[in-house]
Amino acid sequence: MNASKETVWYDYVFTPIGKLLLAADTKGLREVWFETGKHKKEPDPQWQHNPAKVALAARQLNEYFAGERQHFDLPLHPVGTSFQVNVWLTLAEIPYGTTISYGELARRIGQPLAVRAVGAANGRNPLPIVLPCHRVIGSNGSLTGFGGGLPTKRFLLALEDRVSHGDLFVQDQASSRSEAQIT
Repeated sequence: MNASKETVWYDYVFTPIGKLLLAADTKGLREVWFETGKHKKEPDPQWQHNPAKVALAARQLNEYFAGERQHFDLPLHPVGTSFQVNVWLTLAEIPYGTTISYGELARRIGQPLAVRAVGAANGRNPLPIVLPCHRVIGSNGSLTGFGGGLPTKRFLLALEDRVSHGDLFVQDQASSRSEAQIT
């Protein structure tokens, strides 16, 4: 099928990291784009604005940012080479709140010497957050490139860390004292 003739629907979801562009086709969610950063994108003129077609993805992203969702359950259709798609789908296996290195990701796809190619594929992930490329870091623990920018990557990792450790809603001492008096 010619990709230019394929119907693609889009809408936006507003999140703590800014507006995200969501695009889907008949097979599933195919793209999530940041409003800012290295790989920002506008809708293709042939795409059709249809919030209903991406509503499930928007809801699940909102649940993720609220700390209520750790795994996405969506039909996905990332478009890329077979190598890229293999790398992208392997990202979904990285547990929430954890990170791995590019070398580990290369080992997980069965190509331990393909670290640079894995890094390039990771950098072209069309479904960030849903396929969590933000969980891949340098072998020395450093945060490396991210399409939404390093501040966004830090935010996502910190969100997952807070949720994983049960302190998403940290209260100040004054509000804790007043709640204690009420109960």
